[in-house]
Amino acid sequence: MQKRKLGKSNLEVAAIGLGCMGLSFGYGPAVEQAQGIALIRAAVERGVTFFDTAEVYGPFTNEELVGEALAPYRDNVVIATKFGFDIDPATRQQRGLNSRPEHIKAVAEASLKRLRTDVIDLFYQHRVDPAVPIEDVAGAVKDLIAAGKVRHFGLSEAGAQTIRRAHAVEPVTALQSEYSLWWREPEQEILPTLEELGIGFVPFSPLGKGFLTGAINDTTTFDSGDFRNIVPRFSQEARRANQALVDLLTKIAAGKNVTSAQIALAWLLAQKPWIVPIPGTTKLHRLDENVGAAQVELTSGDLAEIAKAVAAVEVQGARYPEHLQQLVGR
Repeated sequence: MQKRKLGKSNLEVAAIGLGCMGLSFGYGPAVEQAQGIALIRAAVERGVTFFDTAEVYGPFTNEELVGEALAPYRDNVVIATKFGFDIDPATRQQRGLNSRPEHIKAVAEASLKRLRTDVIDLFYQHRVDPAVPIEDVAGAVKDLIAAGKVRHFGLSEAGAQTIRRAHAVEPVTALQSEYSLWWREPEQEILPTLEELGIGFVPFSPLGKGFLTGAINDTTTFDSGDFRNIVPRFSQEARRANQALVDLLTKIAAGKNVTSAQIALAWLLAQKPWIVPIPGTTKLHRLDENVGAAQVELTSGDLAEIAKAVAAVEVQGARYPEHLQQLVGR
């Protein structure tokens, strides 16, 4: 698979990474450990070198899974994980945000153990903590980098001014936020800021939490533990309205003999050379489909056709319920 560098950093990764969250958390029951290990290792065999996890996925179990799966390949892969939540170690319940410097350093030590490594390649602040100046957060990660425990600093779902303030203390290698054909808000302020500062962009949910694959419609039911049950964009009415976007993608994909998911990922890759999407999956055939998107060439004519088609559809529904929306863009 082709490689890409995240911004001006020297962090080079495969053009498409693997978001590992869904193996343990968010979309229903966790997969069996052996199944999760097999999928992650299959990704390595297919040329994926960039793997994304976080302490809060599980909590903790996803980092353990990723650490075990990647241990034999550790020198050849890039592992990204995240800090920023306060998790009760006894109950494993999330107790809100916590990006105090001493907490960040404690999380790093715990993550290193779970990931079976001596260095975290990319350490993101998972959500901006309004109680802690971002300069203090960046300073804590700067200390971890100086100590050789972290290689690169990242932010997730941060606003442009926060990115600038953090970057002034410790260069930000990558921002991770949602971006896809059905969530394009980053184009307004975030992408220009990243380009100016030389920061890479790692879109999560590049397939719209599965919707852009065409496998979900207004009759789909989700597992009781599936996060999409509380997402306004996944209400039955919104899915019915948003189907028009998938229908257009499917039509464009058929003309190129690829899938709508591959069009959606190839579109992201075509936006900027420093964008690296991290689609997640629990299924081997979906992994193959996602990896194959890196080979899909979109011409300027293709991109114009996609732009025209997407402009004709107004996507319905917020991407987060209100209590989670308050945590982004700060």
